[in-house]
Amino acid sequence: MTQSDQRQLRDAFGAFMTGVTVVTSHNQQGQPIGFTANSFTSVSLDPPLLLISLAKTSGNHAAMTAASGFAVNILSEDQESVSNNFARPVEDRFAAVEWSQGPYGAPILAQVTAWFDCSMHQVVDAGDHTLLIGRIEAFDNIGLNGLGYVRGSYFRPSLEGQGAEALRSGSGIRIGAVLEWQGQILLEEKGDGGLDLPSVLLDGSNRKTSHQQHLVNVMGPSVSVGFVYSVYEDVGRGTHNIIYHCTSTEGEQLSGLFCPIDDMPMDRIADPATRDILKRYIREQAIGDFGIYTGNEQSGHVRQLARGT
Repeated sequence: MTQSDQRQLRDAFGAFMTGVTVVTSHNQQGQPIGFTANSFTSVSLDPPLLLISLAKTSGNHAAMTAASGFAVNILSEDQESVSNNFARPVEDRFAAVEWSQGPYGAPILAQVTAWFDCSMHQVVDAGDHTLLIGRIEAFDNIGLNGLGYVRGSYFRPSLEGQGAEALRSGSGIRIGAVLEWQGQILLEEKGDGGLDLPSVLLDGSNRKTSHQQHLVNVMGPSVSVGFVYSVYEDVGRGTHNIIYHCTSTEGEQLSGLFCPIDDMPMDRIADPATRDILKRYIREQAIGDFGIYTGNEQSGHVRQLARGT
């Protein structure tokens, strides 16, 4: 396959919604090692087996394939920072997390939604990856919501649930987007000369279609819908608003006005909530540390995501 084919195949794989795990073990010197992985699946109940897929280019490949066992830690929805910590090439990934030794010996992270401590059952060569099949020796299921991942972005079930609850209410639902392309944000031009975020108002006839599909229908097929950026009730408008972070591979084909992030025409944006969203996005984009706002158009709180989301 060409590099372009491989990129497209990776993107196609990314359409499959997964959870996020941290796989842990010890190297030959007895030091804890770990890495973020979403290529995890259950295999068998009898015997109890699971597997992970590890790239042969991984710095952990030699240690993991030689290990006597490993643990799979399924992250809870508040653990984006843990996911990113174990995805980065930092010297001591375990220094930033709370962990303990599992019953079979692998490191178990605190506050995960479930964990499995495994002995190594089989190591299988699989192209440019190696499959590690573990036999589950001990496990626990804490019952927290898991952290989701799809198309390169995290999502939280509880926030998606807020959107579902809004759909069941009698209020109008406004689905909008903060879409960034080449250092610019796409705004929708209004008839009075004002600007607003691109959005669509749902009614009883179109509520069965997914939020993401509504945005794609309005903005175009080149738009990739990422994580929920803001969920709030606008009492004045009488709407529930769910704003997504989006990107585009072909921004020049989108209708609307692209405005530079460092020169946003705030004087043309009449809606105070939209101004607040854009001001927060500009601040967070500058440091690469995004958050999710929940509340109403006047007050609420921001829960920070980890860098890299």
